[in-house]
Amino acid sequence: MYLLDTNIVIYYLKAALPPKAMQLLNTIVDEQPILSVITKIEVLGFIAPNKEEQNITTIFVEAADIINLNEEIVAQTIALRKQQHIKLPDAIIAATAIVFNLTLLTRNTTDFIKIPNLKLIDPYLI
Repeated sequence: MYLLDTNIVIYYLKAALPPKAMQLLNTIVDEQPILSVITKIEVLGFIAPNKEEQNITTIFVEAADIINLNEEIVAQTIALRKQQHIKLPDAIIAATAIVFNLTLLTRNTTDFIKIPNLKLIDPYLI
């Protein structure tokens, strides 16, 4: 199972991923997309260029499973922040993937590549 990073959600909704990545994301979305609460905040806080794109984004997020913060994610986030120089939102997303044993799909692999126990895929490379 997969946790979708903010950039992947945005690229997917704009149909801006390579064909193989779009196929993978279509399958994930058909089953059930999973997002961190941070991705929900970032995606819904993104200023869409028009009302239609905002509506599509809202519908997508509302249909997704959202993983909220819990004590285990908080503890893992703290541990990651102590081990790595990583921004808080990225640490929360990584911690969420680790705690729930999910593979993180992101275009932003450089921020996550050094995190131990994090399964990571850049959909542009499949």
